[in-house]
Amino acid sequence: MKISMARSYTLKRRGEQQAETRKRIVEAAMALHAEVGPAQTSISMIAERAGVQRHTVYAHFADDRSLLMACSGLHEERDPLPDAAAFRSIGDRTERLRAGLKALYGWFERNQQLMASVMRDAEHHPTVQEIVALRFGPPLAAINDALAEDLDTHQRTLLRVALSFFTWRTLTVEVGLGQKAAIKSMVQAIEG
Repeated sequence: MKISMARSYTLKRRGEQQAETRKRIVEAAMALHAEVGPAQTSISMIAERAGVQRHTVYAHFADDRSLLMACSGLHEERDPLPDAAAFRSIGDRTERLRAGLKALYGWFERNQQLMASVMRDAEHHPTVQEIVALRFGPPLAAINDALAEDLDTHQRTLLRVALSFFTWRTLTVEVGLGQKAAIKSMVQAIEG
């Protein structure tokens, strides 16, 4: 009986250590993705940052896709994209647009460095592109659907522009508008 309990404790502790190592690897990869982008992040860089050997990274993640899924999953868990239900019920169309853009633009601002690197790499790296579509596609589609209600075709086109990370970055980083001014500009453009 004593041997069984000791073995159970040892297996449990080993499982905890493996989970901690996996988490360190994912966090190291996420930090590097923000700094240099997923396409430029090597297994050696991740291993060094996580304080493990390369083979340990491979033991936890057999390929880029599984690592990117783990990273994007942890990021989604920590800071999910806004839930469209939060502003879908707002009756006034202009107020709904303001609320939706405020929520999304706040998320863009919090995640600016990571999103800039990921979105840049998604343009030429198929696996990053796949993960972006998988993780960001459905929530952004839900936001678009919630905000597009009662909009005509032209307004829906402008809404799609407004929901782009690149649009947000152009307005706030390149042009230098504050968050409120960026939202106001896009709502005015959509409302005509």
